[in-house]
Amino acid sequence: MSDSSPQSRAGLLQLLKIWPFVSRYKTILVLALCALVFTSAITLTLGQGIRMAIDQGFLAASMQSLNQTLLFMMVLVVCMAAGTFVRFYLVTWLGERVVADIRQAVFNHLVHLHPSYFEENRSGEITSRLTTDTTLLQSIIGSSMSWALRSVITVVGALIMLMITNFKLTLIVLAAVPLVLVPILVIGRRVRVLARRSQDTVADVGAYAGEIIQQIKTVQSYAREDYEKKAFGVEVGEAFDVARQRIRQRSVMMSTVLLLAFGAICLMVWVGGRDVMAGVMSGGDLAAFVFYAIMVAFGVASVSEVMGELQRAAGAIERLLELLAVESLIQSPERVREMKATPDYHLQLDQVTFNYPSRPDRHALHELTLNIKAGETVALVGPSGAGKSTLFEILLRFYDPQQGQVLLNDVDIRELNLQQLRQEMALVPQQPVLFSTDVMTNIRYGRPDASDEEVYAAAKAAYADEFIRQLPQQYHSYLGENGVRLSGGQKQRVVIARAILNNPRILLLDEATSALDAESEHQVQKALDALMQNRTTLIIAHRLATVINADRIVVMNEGRVVAQGQHGQLVQHSPLYQRLAELQFSQGGAEIA
Repeated sequence: MSDSSPQSRAGLLQLLKIWPFVSRYKTILVLALCALVFTSAITLTLGQGIRMAIDQGFLAASMQSLNQTLLFMMVLVVCMAAGTFVRFYLVTWLGERVVADIRQAVFNHLVHLHPSYFEENRSGEITSRLTTDTTLLQSIIGSSMSWALRSVITVVGALIMLMITNFKLTLIVLAAVPLVLVPILVIGRRVRVLARRSQDTVADVGAYAGEIIQQIKTVQSYAREDYEKKAFGVEVGEAFDVARQRIRQRSVMMSTVLLLAFGAICLMVWVGGRDVMAGVMSGGDLAAFVFYAIMVAFGVASVSEVMGELQRAAGAIERLLELLAVESLIQSPERVREMKATPDYHLQLDQVTFNYPSRPDRHALHELTLNIKAGETVALVGPSGAGKSTLFEILLRFYDPQQGQVLLNDVDIRELNLQQLRQEMALVPQQPVLFSTDVMTNIRYGRPDASDEEVYAAAKAAYADEFIRQLPQQYHSYLGENGVRLSGGQKQRVVIARAILNNPRILLLDEATSALDAESEHQVQKALDALMQNRTTLIIAHRLATVINADRIVVMNEGRVVAQGQHGQLVQHSPLYQRLAELQFSQGGAEIA
């Protein structure tokens, strides 16, 4: 526990860090606090009504006084009910609104983070923070926090009323308060540590389940269902064990608080009963005192219970703030430069060297220099791991090189606005990426303001219109997660339609036709040929037959450019290209020349 104490002291301070989100709604907050104070004051006033009912009604045998007192108490109860309605509505609204703002802020931050962050952190855990942790905060802000404030106000007010009613008995109650607070503070530290661990283990469970569900075909094809069930059971068991420890600590804290609080009340009633019998105080005063003492006991017990929830909330806030504190390694510069209109070269890579963060000792690109003219079609070929896809990621600024620079229209792309840079390009990846929505939305993702007619035209240009029209709701057909309801070739054509609609200046094609059958490939290749007219195109190709007619073929190996030229030249002068060609063309070197 030596290292948990400073964490515990800082734990509840994490709750203060959501103040910027709460302070946006100061009017609602003030009204909610007023309603809270109002209902607490009425609750305290009920104690005086009980005293009057006993002393002036029951003991005085006055029906009129009893009726007046009970009528007064009914008015108080009605006012308390109205105040409770206002308090509950405003506080709950505030909780929902603040959590929605936090969730939006976290998501807005996430979509701008550098891609390598998501390679180093599991998507399931990030999603858990965005959903589970924010849901926990909603229950805390919307109910528990209000209940805790109400309990604190009630306890303070009840203690004041106790002192006014009988100072001697109040000393007994005050002596018990520190005894009650000790377990709250001591055990609360352990609860917070366990609360953070519990949230982490729940995130692990979600991440594991999400990965298995996403890869369900692989799991079933290898008949690994039983193994995964056992492995998931281990994850669930670990989460349950941590939750069980947290629940046990909270249970110990609550039972200890109740024992001490009501033990003090029993002692107080015993002392007060003797004073009533001795004529030192009235029965009404004792009844009112017991009422206030019970309020103190329940208030302290409520605070102890809510403290556990607040400790969990502190853990959730800590996890969310960790996400918000992550700074993207890829950002637009403070001073943005404009691109020149008529450069000599459209794209230039000058001595670019790049290592992935996960592999800092191995070059993905090494002193790579490449000049690409505007409107030129350049094919990138080479063995796997040569750096072709990495080159695309550098151009899109998913990563920045450690050395060298990339120029677009004679301007370093690190000096350009990030969104403007990426809007200049359209990527058609080897593995098509679709969203869990309809066809229209997926194609329009390339240009959200496009009309329906423009979407249809893009689909026709990608030779996707025919099969889309055959879907149950045509362009409004839901495609499922990552387009699971389409074949590989159909998904690729939808992605190509998205790129066509985007109408970029630079096309990045990563084996864009690899998932198509021969007929579809022929049709889409015609569409791509038309699309590539008068725009710069880079094509990653593993099948050399698809790029023989490119303006230039660049041969890459181990992150370097080892040769470039046209097909016939490379067959004659590049041993690596010749070997690749011999492996792919069945009739030997003479035929490929």
